[in-house]
Amino acid sequence: MQNKTFNLSKTDRKLAILIDPDKHTEDDLIDFAKKIDQLDPDFILIGGSLIYKSKISTSARLLQSLTKKPLVLFPGHFTQLTDHVDAVMLLSLISGRNADLLIGQHVLAAPKLKNMNAEIISTGYMLIDGGKPNSVSYMSNSQPIPRDKNDIAICTAQAGEMIGMKMIYLDAGSGALKPVPLVMVEAVSKSIDTPLIVGGGIRSIEALDEYWNAGANLVVIGNALEEKDSEIFVTLTQRKSH
Repeated sequence: MQNKTFNLSKTDRKLAILIDPDKHTEDDLIDFAKKIDQLDPDFILIGGSLIYKSKISTSARLLQSLTKKPLVLFPGHFTQLTDHVDAVMLLSLISGRNADLLIGQHVLAAPKLKNMNAEIISTGYMLIDGGKPNSVSYMSNSQPIPRDKNDIAICTAQAGEMIGMKMIYLDAGSGALKPVPLVMVEAVSKSIDTPLIVGGGIRSIEALDEYWNAGANLVVIGNALEEKDSEIFVTLTQRKSH
């Protein structure tokens, strides 16, 4: 993996930037990669629910040439697999009841994954209600876990850990109106021994610190960086420069 690894432990407080190739032209992606470089994140995630026009492979190849950070595929479908990444999150949508996203896609992906020179990370993916319908819930034909159901989130995360998931990912979805509740993050983090990832609707530096303090080991941001005069980008770059 070219000396790039996706290491994450229960004591980490790390940052990842999620890039959706559908939102960027090649020139725009180059500019965005330079912007990301100023933030110095621990990882770069690439993926999305659609990824049309076969942009995933070309975008991943371009990003690999532009950054030394580990590039991690966050796939929405097995057809998005590409050799131009350092690691692949093998996502199981454990919050839903869609068998295709629990094992079907994995079976189709297995031959390609077996021959890829990338780290494969089994990840229990949990969709949490972010205040509005999103692409993941629509494309997966599944309902998110309600925001006030910590008990369901805890039991789901524990079940994912027990069946062998190496990480648990709580996601409110791209462009969420409301991020994952802090009380849910804290409750889930305390209930499992595997690293916890949180993403969706996180738009401020204060929120980053709150999620790390609540027990998130990796916080993922995406849409907030693409907003004009992004507050989180300005604040993060200032923090990194000190």
